[in-house]
Amino acid sequence: MNERFASLEEYTPGEQPQDKKYIKLNTNESPYPPSKSVLRAVTKKEISDLRLYCDPECKKLKAEMAKLFGFNGENIFISNGSDDILNFAFMAYGTKGAAYPDITYGFYSVFAQLHGVQSEIIPLKDDFTIDVEQFKNKGKLVVIANPNAPTGIALSLKQIEEIVKANQDSVVLIDEAYVDFGGESCCKLTQKYENLLCVGTFSKSRSLAGGRLGFAIANEKLIADLEKIKYSTNPYNINRLTQITGTATMKDNAYCLSNCRKIIKTRQWVTDELISLGFTVLPSKANFVFVKSDKISGLKLYEELKSKGVLVRHFEKDKIRDFNRITIGTDKEMKILINKIKEIL
Repeated sequence: MNERFASLEEYTPGEQPQDKKYIKLNTNESPYPPSKSVLRAVTKKEISDLRLYCDPECKKLKAEMAKLFGFNGENIFISNGSDDILNFAFMAYGTKGAAYPDITYGFYSVFAQLHGVQSEIIPLKDDFTIDVEQFKNKGKLVVIANPNAPTGIALSLKQIEEIVKANQDSVVLIDEAYVDFGGESCCKLTQKYENLLCVGTFSKSRSLAGGRLGFAIANEKLIADLEKIKYSTNPYNINRLTQITGTATMKDNAYCLSNCRKIIKTRQWVTDELISLGFTVLPSKANFVFVKSDKISGLKLYEELKSKGVLVRHFEKDKIRDFNRITIGTDKEMKILINKIKEIL
């Protein structure tokens, strides 16, 4: 293998046990199934048509997205999960380097290393918020998850615009994987700023993590750049069934938003319960909470919960080793989680 690739520190996904014996609160999947419209869309005929190539332009899906979001098709890019867009962005816009927080989605550093992009890693402030001033006038690709992961803390739309406005000579990528759980989307700002690339996913709020579907909204020039890389690598990257289920999901957006409201309500209940048990809980606008306790280490709590059939996500970075990230599941699942934590404490 090429030595450059052999030395990569690859991304480590959350545990995906196949025996189904755990309550899975470790990978930020939706606890709710896709809508009935999605289930109806996957017909025997559509399955039989898997013998045919899929539409590389994703025309039907783009049309539904354009209608819902209020954009033209040339302002929308469809990808095999939003990770594909992140990969393409580091490839296309990272020639002068990239800037991103020290505590954020782990794939940013992997893509930077993969494409030989020099990284400026900017520390979060002591309260785990992003220092907006440190992301201005960078002259390189700027990548920010908003809300951030794994902290769940969100920047305001005004703060995002400050960063975009201060970097008009370079691309600013805002990764909005969790924005539907209380954050503010910056997609409308793409009509004002040509350097803004707004990235979203169907994995969280739209219950299609297994479908692998992501999207970007941006100026048509940026979208054309992404399309060029897609057609130079894998033009048939969105399979037929994913396009069908994604289109049905767009048509049933009210169902997705209803699930988001349920998750937000459950998140508040879990936050209150954990605080009453003495936990520090960061203010989350995502479908997870980031928590720590002075009574037990993050690793110990993770191990004890796993032994009791509940999976949460623990990270080894020194700055966040005392924390665990807990996905918001159903009310029933979260009540079990709280009861297990009480037992452990």
